[in-house]
Amino acid sequence: MTYTGDVQVGGPADVRELTDLSISKLAVGPYDNNAYLLRCRATGDGLLIDAAAEPDRLLALIADKPVSTIITTHQHGDHWQALDQVSKMTGAQVVAHPLDAPALPVPVGRTVEHGDRINVGDVTLEVIHLRGHTPGSIALLYEGDDDHKHLFTGDSLFPGGVGNTWKDPERFEQLYTDVVERIFDRLPDQTWVYPGHGKDTTLGAERPSLPEWKARGW
Repeated sequence: MTYTGDVQVGGPADVRELTDLSISKLAVGPYDNNAYLLRCRATGDGLLIDAAAEPDRLLALIADKPVSTIITTHQHGDHWQALDQVSKMTGAQVVAHPLDAPALPVPVGRTVEHGDRINVGDVTLEVIHLRGHTPGSIALLYEGDDDHKHLFTGDSLFPGGVGNTWKDPERFEQLYTDVVERIFDRLPDQTWVYPGHGKDTTLGAERPSLPEWKARGW
């Protein structure tokens, strides 16, 4: 079946099979968060992006396979409600940016900065620091083994705009600048975007709207 990224709370995960990596997207309630389980196809090792909520459903998605790492994209509570239980059940190392790590409910085993690398089996993800939604928000880039690059953006980039900066002009300018310079100026239109809530998009679909986002200030 073709991956679309359209998932519903209570529904099944949508799974994308790449040559070297499997990506499973699951929507969890009550805030319609997306959690992403990445699994290296060569080694079987797993990595979870945002243990947001509903630990029983996340653990069912993981099943009896290993997960060595849980990355929390930022400090907001709707992205880590299941972190304590899932990290204990899996023994996974918890990873976050140092500016957001103190707000998490469990000790962070590894802090990461802009440009750092995180491995899941034989696959490598690059950390991209995107300041503005929170001080330590991060995105994760998988360079890809097909025609696409794959970017997990947390709450910093969505279809239709950057993340919420609560009408603070300085925070918006910081986030908009980071998203443009660190994502749009660097990555091609085919880059697939997996956000923290809602549907997926591509950079090509969003790029024409950048001037509109800047003008409106959100």
